[in-house]
Amino acid sequence: MNMHKNNPASIWVTWGIVIFFFGAWELGVRLLNTPVYLLPAPSRILLTLYNHPLEYAQASLLTLGEALTGLCLGVLAGILLASLLTLLPGLEDGVMTLAILVKSTPLVAIAPLLTLWLGFGVFPKIIITALLSFFPVLVNVLSGMQRIDPALLDLFRSWNASRKEIFLHLRVPSTLPYLFTALKITAPLSLIGAVVAEWTGASGGLGRTMWLAYTNLNLPFLFAAIFILAAAGMLAYRALSWLEQRAVFWQPAHLNE
Repeated sequence: MNMHKNNPASIWVTWGIVIFFFGAWELGVRLLNTPVYLLPAPSRILLTLYNHPLEYAQASLLTLGEALTGLCLGVLAGILLASLLTLLPGLEDGVMTLAILVKSTPLVAIAPLLTLWLGFGVFPKIIITALLSFFPVLVNVLSGMQRIDPALLDLFRSWNASRKEIFLHLRVPSTLPYLFTALKITAPLSLIGAVVAEWTGASGGLGRTMWLAYTNLNLPFLFAAIFILAAAGMLAYRALSWLEQRAVFWQPAHLNE
């Protein structure tokens, strides 16, 4: 177990940094008399959330649902393809070339096309999020399956283990740390993918809320949506870190970061 994460002093330091940041922001805005259309104070942003709970709840559910669905599809596709390339290594060069080509294509160029082809519903947002999540999972899981301990591999072979047994009982467990590393990267990114896709055309969601707020210079509404996305990304990262500590129990605690 990672002891320093359960240390009360560490928790107080974390909260102290957060409170100092938002306190300095609030104080700076008030002392400098910064116009609300340039930078609203955190208190003004929280008041906006308080005054429009239903609107932000509906938008959050839609965006988070798109992000979670796309993340699950991207992770599943990455794991399956990495497994296939591990079992059939001759395909790796060709498949990775195509994967890099997809990864190198800007999302802002793909999203309008998907909206044009599939409409303003949730499907284009899910596809964009899945594409954003797919490549990091593929690369990390493939690396984990390939970088196994040679001594353990020799041990399995001395037991006359089949390729299936080696894959299930050696490669898959060795991949878990790499998978969690990919998840901690892609989970927050999936929110970005959903929002970017919503900017190109959507009937709802936090991305649409942010776009409308931006076009009307309503920065409290814009920052309120940003606060929700930031909080969701932070919670997702913390939840995955907690799960990693329990799933990868054989790994030293200081490496489960």
